[in-house]
Amino acid sequence: MASSTELGDHDHDEYLISKVSITETVLVSSAPVLQQPPKVVSLSNLDRQCPLLMYLVFFYKYPTTSSVDHNRIWSLDSVFQSLKSGLEETLSIWYPAGGRLIMTSSTDDDKSLGGLNLLCNNKGAVLAKAATVVKISELGDLSQYNDFFGNLVYKPPPPVLDEQHEDHFSQMPLVAAQVTKFGCGGYSIGIGISHSLFDGPAAYEFMCAWASNSAIKPNQNKLDVIMDDELQPKPVELVHDRDALLMMVDNYSCHDDDNDDDEGVSCRAAAIDHLYQLIMKSAAAVASTDLLMIKSSNDDNNYVHKTFHLSSAFLNCLKKQVVGDNFSCSSFELVAAHLWKAKTLALGLTMETMVCLQFSVDARNKVDPPLPQGFTGNAYVLASVALTVSQVVDQSDHKAIVDKIREAKKSVTNKYVKSYMEAVAGGGSQQASLPPLKELTLVSDWTRMPFHKVDFLQGEADYASPLVAPVPEVIYFMQNPKDDKGIDMRIGLLPQHLDAFTRYFLTNTN
Repeated sequence: MASSTELGDHDHDEYLISKVSITETVLVSSAPVLQQPPKVVSLSNLDRQCPLLMYLVFFYKYPTTSSVDHNRIWSLDSVFQSLKSGLEETLSIWYPAGGRLIMTSSTDDDKSLGGLNLLCNNKGAVLAKAATVVKISELGDLSQYNDFFGNLVYKPPPPVLDEQHEDHFSQMPLVAAQVTKFGCGGYSIGIGISHSLFDGPAAYEFMCAWASNSAIKPNQNKLDVIMDDELQPKPVELVHDRDALLMMVDNYSCHDDDNDDDEGVSCRAAAIDHLYQLIMKSAAAVASTDLLMIKSSNDDNNYVHKTFHLSSAFLNCLKKQVVGDNFSCSSFELVAAHLWKAKTLALGLTMETMVCLQFSVDARNKVDPPLPQGFTGNAYVLASVALTVSQVVDQSDHKAIVDKIREAKKSVTNKYVKSYMEAVAGGGSQQASLPPLKELTLVSDWTRMPFHKVDFLQGEADYASPLVAPVPEVIYFMQNPKDDKGIDMRIGLLPQHLDAFTRYFLTNTN
C-alpha cells in the first residue's frame, strides 16, 4: 500500500478512490403533515443558465477530546439519521428543494411558463451514507483541491428515459447529499444543489437552515426563517416565487427608459457583449489552428487548481505596494485587479489581445423595486471589464484597473439587469458549455458566505471546499476559516502557466 505522503501518485489515488463505499441511499421528503401543495414555479432566465448540480464538501475532523456519549452521537447511523430528520423539516419550508425541473409549454395567458421551470412536487432530495478507511489527514491541506473530493459527493445516475419521462430533468433530484465517515472518526458532508434552484446566498441560507434543524445539535432552536451571517435566526419570510424578476422583464423594453436619469448607462449588458467577442475570436482561432492541438492544450482535466491564502497582513502589504495608503478600495477590488494583472502577464499574450475580467454582482438591490429580502432564486448577473493586454500590464499601479472594476459594478443598474436577462433568454446551460477562453478571468466572490461556519456536527467545519465548477476558469474568493479578514483564492490554470502566475501574483507586478 502506498504511504500517505504519496497522495499525488496514481497508485495512491486509486487506493483512496476504491476505499469509499456507499452503504445506503434514501429519498428524503418533508413529512406529509408539513407538505406544501404541488405548484409550478416559473423560473427566470437567470435560473435557467446552468441547471447543473454545484457541489460543496464540508470537512469535520474528529474532536481531540471525546466521551462515550460523544462517540454515540458521532456514530455514522446517528449522524445520518440526524441529517435526514433535519432535511425533512427543512424541506417543509424550503420546499422547492424537494421538487424537479420540468420542460413546459407557454400559454396564451402566461408566456413565462414556456421552457425550463420548477415543479414543487415533494419528490424529495437524495441523502447517501458512505464510509471509508481513509483518514482526513491523508488528504493533506484541505484548502488545496484534491480529485478525491469528487468521491465525497453523491452524483445521481443518469435517468432512464421512456414514454412517460421524455426529458431527463423531471427525474433528477435538485439536492443530492452524501455523508461520509472517515477512518479517523471525522466526517465529510458533500452537498450538490442545482444552480437553477438557488444562487450562492440562497444555497448558503438553505444549508444553515438544514444544519440548525439537525437533531445532532442539542438545545438548538428550530429554524423556519432565513438566517444572518452569524447564523442567528431573524424573522424574514422566504420568497421562492420568481414573479418579481419575471414581471420586470415582461413589462420592460430597453427603449422605455431612454429618457430617464441614468445618464451614461448603456442599456446593453457589457458582460454578454464581451463574452460574445471572446467566443467569436476563439472560434476564429479554432478555424485557423489544428483542432486536436487546441483540445489537448485546453482539456479541463489538465487544469491545476491551487488555493492561495491571502492573510489580512498580506492584503495590507499588497495595498501599500500597488495602490498606496491614500487610495481607498475594497479587498475584492484589490485582489481582483492584482490577480487579473498577474494572470494576464503569466499567459504571455500579445499586447493588442483583448482580455476580460468578469465577476458576479448581487442584483437584489439593483433592480427597481428591489427584490424581497427573503428571495431565494438566482439574482446574480455578471459585470465585465474588457481591456487590451497593454492596458492591463502597462499600468504603473493598480488604480486604473480598480477604477474600471468600480465602473463595471456601478453599471449594474435596473436597466443592465433587465438587458442581461433578455440576452440570456433561451441560453439554457450556456455557462456550462463555454469554449475554453484563456482571455477570460471569471471571479465568484464567496467572501460574504462563510460556508465553513455551517455547523452540521456541533461546530464549524474545518474547511468547506467547492468542487471544480463546470467552467474551470472560475476563480473563487472564499473566507479564510482562520483569518476572517483574509481571503482564500482558488484559481484553475493550465500547468504551463501556474509557475509564472504564482511568481507574478506573489510579487509586485508593477
